[in-house]
Amino acid sequence: MTYLLVNFGGPRDLEEVSPFLVALLSDPDVIRTKLPRFAQNWLFGRIARKRALKVRKDYEEIGGRSPIYFDTEELAKALSSKLGAPVLTFHRYLAATHDEALQRIEAIQDPEIRVIPLFPQFSYATTGSIARLFEKRLKPQTVRKLRWIKSYAGHPAFIHAYTRRIRDFLVQKQLPEEETTLLYSAHGVPLSFIATGDLYESECQLSFRQMRKEFVRSPAQLAYQSKFGPEEWLRPYTDELCQQIEAKQVVIVPLSFTSDHIETLFEIEKLYVTAIAARGIPTYRCPALNLEPYWVDALAEIAQEHNLVSNPMLIRGS
Repeated sequence: MTYLLVNFGGPRDLEEVSPFLVALLSDPDVIRTKLPRFAQNWLFGRIARKRALKVRKDYEEIGGRSPIYFDTEELAKALSSKLGAPVLTFHRYLAATHDEALQRIEAIQDPEIRVIPLFPQFSYATTGSIARLFEKRLKPQTVRKLRWIKSYAGHPAFIHAYTRRIRDFLVQKQLPEEETTLLYSAHGVPLSFIATGDLYESECQLSFRQMRKEFVRSPAQLAYQSKFGPEEWLRPYTDELCQQIEAKQVVIVPLSFTSDHIETLFEIEKLYVTAIAARGIPTYRCPALNLEPYWVDALAEIAQEHNLVSNPMLIRGS
């Protein structure tokens, strides 16, 4: 069997910031309008290129690139060694890598390709978007080989790995559980996504409940970050909660992120941690799972999941 690890990807240098944002904001599963496709691509392409001027500065503050591409590649190597099987990668918004990646997928001779998203909670805007791209770009006979692990929001291996990450961080920083508020921050989505059947909110809540059981002495809250545009998104918003939270000390946990990137290294670290700390509350960012060996072990366990779905089952209806 061959495994396929799929993720967003991220700019590998500052020159890739603009094309990355254009690809992201031109995705109809991420930005949903009633505009004709060509008009949406033109409009949000312009918005993305303008936004890239600001975002480029944010990337400069985290080293001039996103680590998510490189970490995903290293994670695939570690997982391949653990499973004793090939593990390929696909980076959704790095269009420059698509042709080679798709050719490698087409060349797989195995009768099954097991797809592992690095998105623990399912959304049509993440896992579903990649499934749609595969439906469009891969040959039908290859698409029929794809068997997806839809999500693992409450999977014991995922919960154990993330709670270990949190506990190790608390020990490292010498933060007593009973004196530390855990602020779980997940990426937000518009409420309209949930109203039309997206499972994302309920899966974030599931992950939150399961993790919270491991830290019963710590106050905990769930919030949503990275709002974009005027539409109402899932609440509470992390940035607003930063102005309201009352605690002795706070650790922000990136609930829906398994890899650190711009939304953790800049948005959480530079904006949210700073905002709460400015109110006199010591605040810390818990790293994502990244390349921790126990995360590789957890992914290997998740990869053996038997409750698989086919590619068409992940694609949002128009």
